[in-house]
Amino acid sequence: MKNAVVLLSGGLDSYTTANVAKSMNYTIYALSFDYRQRHNIEIQSAANIARQIGVKKHIIIPLDIFSIAGKSALTDSIAVPENRSEEDMSKDIPVTYVPARNTVFLSHALCWAETIPAYDIFIGVNAVDYSGYPDCRPEYIAAFEKMANLATKAGVEGHRITIHTPLINMKKNEIIRKGIELGCDYSLSISCYQPALNGASCGICDSCHIRKKGFKEAGIPDPTPYMES
Repeated sequence: MKNAVVLLSGGLDSYTTANVAKSMNYTIYALSFDYRQRHNIEIQSAANIARQIGVKKHIIIPLDIFSIAGKSALTDSIAVPENRSEEDMSKDIPVTYVPARNTVFLSHALCWAETIPAYDIFIGVNAVDYSGYPDCRPEYIAAFEKMANLATKAGVEGHRITIHTPLINMKKNEIIRKGIELGCDYSLSISCYQPALNGASCGICDSCHIRKKGFKEAGIPDPTPYMES
């Protein structure tokens, strides 16, 4: 079995990605971040998912991104967009974008991968379903992978590092069907940008909208507790 570092946020996409890596017979080292996000209940979700999957090791790294990367609805006192249409969601980079977040996360994953060692890193980025995030695009992933192989001892010595993005071109309903096929219990995951303290999702932010639509189109009951229901 080969080792892989999997970025695990506690959300639906990262959960599915972790199970994809597991199905490929990787030994999983899961990496999560507590970056003072307003929805840090996802950290507990990530821990629950890591236990359910049976990862080799799960590390939660505290990061004070807030000190240098404000002006995001996920780290600052900015209103989370609600009840937006799909057309509105696809227009601009959303205020829930956190500056350079995936670059920061992947850099930590790359550091741990060299240490383990592991030459495969999995991240659940998705370029479909109105995400609008520049660090979820295939071009970005390709650029980071090139950098990783230029800037590391492993890469220079011929141990090619691969950034795996198994969900990048999938619609949410396809991701959900794939996850169910692989044994995901999506009641353990959370996608909401502004959940209640008891873990209930708001049901009206962009992420909740995309999640609900995905389950509906997949024809699979949504196990998510919503505040509105």
